[in-house]
Amino acid sequence: MSGDANEVPAATPLTRADRAVVKIGSSLLIDKSTGQLNRPWLESLADELAEMIHAGQQAMLVSSGAIALGRAYLGLKKSRRLLEENQAAAAAGQIILAHAYQEIMARRGIKVAQVLLTPDDTEDRRRYLNGRSTLETLLGLSVLPVINENDTVATQEIRYGDNDRLAARVAEMTSSSCLVLLSDVDGLYDRDPADPGARLVPVVREISPELLAAAGSSRTAYGSGGMATKVAAARICMSAGCATLIAAGSHMRPLSRVIAGAPCTWFLPSSTPLAARKQWIAGTLTPRGTVHIDTGAAQALLAGKSLLAVGVRTVDGRFERGDAVTVVAEGQTVARGLIAYDSDEARLIMGRHSSEFEALLGYQSQSVLIHRDNLVVLNK
Repeated sequence: MSGDANEVPAATPLTRADRAVVKIGSSLLIDKSTGQLNRPWLESLADELAEMIHAGQQAMLVSSGAIALGRAYLGLKKSRRLLEENQAAAAAGQIILAHAYQEIMARRGIKVAQVLLTPDDTEDRRRYLNGRSTLETLLGLSVLPVINENDTVATQEIRYGDNDRLAARVAEMTSSSCLVLLSDVDGLYDRDPADPGARLVPVVREISPELLAAAGSSRTAYGSGGMATKVAAARICMSAGCATLIAAGSHMRPLSRVIAGAPCTWFLPSSTPLAARKQWIAGTLTPRGTVHIDTGAAQALLAGKSLLAVGVRTVDGRFERGDAVTVVAEGQTVARGLIAYDSDEARLIMGRHSSEFEALLGYQSQSVLIHRDNLVVLNK
């Protein structure tokens, strides 16, 4: 279950991450004595996020706190936790939270955008693609996406229930290389941390039944997740090739503290996000159609290029944007990938250059039919 702390490289997965998701819970964000934002702490985290972005890293923030802030703002009783009240509180609290992030990050030269998600948005293929595309565009503009569950419309039956799993799904959706879960403890212990003999587990490479049992469950005054939800989030990320960090978040500049060597737990995957994504495309998804290409396009794929519409001869089957398709050249299957246009659109643009897409379709999305990150060469 555990490993040697020295197994973690000196340049931690956080410092070398090209794209990272940072999740903060309500127990860190909310001042327990007032029910308001813990501004000094949030300012210190904002400094770190700005430093990451200015250094060229792409960062996303999954933030709890809207319901807690909204309940205080609306004067709702702490003793009652009706779903309707929480949804109303979320509607009010989201404005407070979004304004705070916009104000705080603007002083550091960073623009922010609010993204509200439900489980359907990360598990339904069409909505998944729309969400991924939106986040990719924001990151490309050096904007900090601030993400939360859309509590105003999610029902009790169709919701994450905790932002640990939401953060993991966002990391998976965006092929992030690191997920940071800031907690009220240093990391995962081999037993109840209150036990004097409890030891911190510095590195996890495989999530075993014993580890799940050690995670147990706990609650905080404002949060909805415990260590078990964080381990479940780490499991999602490990399968997607994304490293997960669980660390104490209550300190000022919590990310810098970890980089400096503070105790924490790393869940380290055995593959990269891109490798895990390509394995998923190659071995899990059922192809919905076939794209026949010429030899020039086939050679381009073998050289690691994307599939351009100009190299497509015919399109078979009916499929939607984002479906898996088989790519065939001279009667041989050469690749499988996720296509950027549906079957009717693909037939309209096959054999054409991307400069013609807008005239043919009335809009232009991607300039390629299948991007190389969404394509796996099967036969070389």
